[in-house]
Amino acid sequence: MTAEELWKKSGLSGEYEAWAFGGAPDKLADLVIRGIKTATCSALVLYEHDNELIPKAGDYSVILDSKDNALCIIQTTRVYIESFNKVSAQHAYKEGEGDRSLEYWREVHEEFFIEELKSINQDFDENMKLVCEEFELVYV
Repeated sequence: MTAEELWKKSGLSGEYEAWAFGGAPDKLADLVIRGIKTATCSALVLYEHDNELIPKAGDYSVILDSKDNALCIIQTTRVYIESFNKVSAQHAYKEGEGDRSLEYWREVHEEFFIEELKSINQDFDENMKLVCEEFELVYV
């Protein structure tokens, strides 16, 4: 199903973005659908590089899998900027990955951001700013 088809089926109105999680889109989307993953983060420098708007509370997103199939819809409930090295254990837990610990979160996200930042010739830095986003599942 396409993002547009899922959006129409949901009965929701307004605007939405359609996107897949980076790294492991199918696994992460499954965590959202199962109610485990209720947060995510992105490098602020990537928003700036791509001249993209930062998400805001109330925004809707259609979550796609690795083949661009629409799986579910989330609504952003909170957005804040935080340095990588100051992300809280609570945020790491809400991201829902691995054992949900801050240590696990830091390990996998450092690897992820090292790769992501290569695309814009940037190096990973523990002080880099992240766009931290919390959300709720509103439609499957």
